[in-house]
Amino acid sequence: MGLFNFLPKEEKYFASFSQMTSYIYDATRALVAMLDDDSSRYVEHAKRIKDIEHACDNITHSIVTRLNTSFITPFDREDIYSLSGALDDILDLIDEVARVFVIYDIRQSTEYARRFADLLQRMAIQLHEVVMMLERPVNMNARLVELHRLENEGDDIYDAAVTELFRSTTDPLTVIKWKEIYETMETAVDRCESSANIIESIIIKNR
Repeated sequence: MGLFNFLPKEEKYFASFSQMTSYIYDATRALVAMLDDDSSRYVEHAKRIKDIEHACDNITHSIVTRLNTSFITPFDREDIYSLSGALDDILDLIDEVARVFVIYDIRQSTEYARRFADLLQRMAIQLHEVVMMLERPVNMNARLVELHRLENEGDDIYDAAVTELFRSTTDPLTVIKWKEIYETMETAVDRCESSANIIESIIIKNR
């Protein structure tokens, strides 16, 4: 029996969360493609990511509007707001990474940036699967554990990236640019884990 079977439901919330995580996956896939591509196409990739980010913003706004008019919600309003905000933040951060590559006129990606992008794509897959299971959370724990493990992998990538940056780069502007990029990517990874924590909290509250 599903977790929320005894509650009157608004199915649109679950569909909205699923659509948001689908957009997150699309954005991470676009970021992976961007960092694997020639810098002459960075603007094109960044625009694609911006379009996805705008689409996700529209869903976030629709969730907030629905919360203001819905009498019954599938779980606490505060949790719905927190989860939608956390998911939206992930896309904002991915968009910020792509934007900074263009603004700072980055001509070539790095191994660490590509590893971060790949990690974000793997986290997006797990997050989408978790959200798809939210309405009937069965055997979800393994995916939540994997998201936490991937966040730890992100910490390792960040530490290695910054260490290499300060050891091998003498130009201070280059250091500033790449440190900002790495920090933004790590924050996106952290926000994926935060979203998983919110989902875990929702499940515990509604057992």
